[in-house]
Amino acid sequence: MKNQTNLIAGAIFMTLAVLLGAFGAHALKKILSADMLAIYQTAVQYQFYHALGLLAVGIIGLHYPSKWVRLSGIFLTAGIVIFSGSLYVLALSEIKTIGAITPIGGTAFIIGWILLAVGIWKAKN
Repeated sequence: MKNQTNLIAGAIFMTLAVLLGAFGAHALKKILSADMLAIYQTAVQYQFYHALGLLAVGIIGLHYPSKWVRLSGIFLTAGIVIFSGSLYVLALSEIKTIGAITPIGGTAFIIGWILLAVGIWKAKN
């Protein structure tokens, strides 16, 4: 993704994380079981972390422009959607089988961070 796209996506995901976190803390606290609320909070936390990561990728891409850095943004975005998204659905629906795709999102996060490191390393060499 382009640097500007990473920055915009990061800002949007941060906004959604704040909204979803507040919704969980206020509206869902009375509705969800403690286990499901913990899953929901994990989704919010990982969305926050990786939205900040997208903002960092956008800024880093300004200094180290490369396909590796751009790809890292794609993988971090996919990770947010798949990892956090599947946990939101799991927490709200209690459909346990949806949790089977959560590790795909986690893998996307890992790949995204590795690609960022490769992009920075290759730009320095």
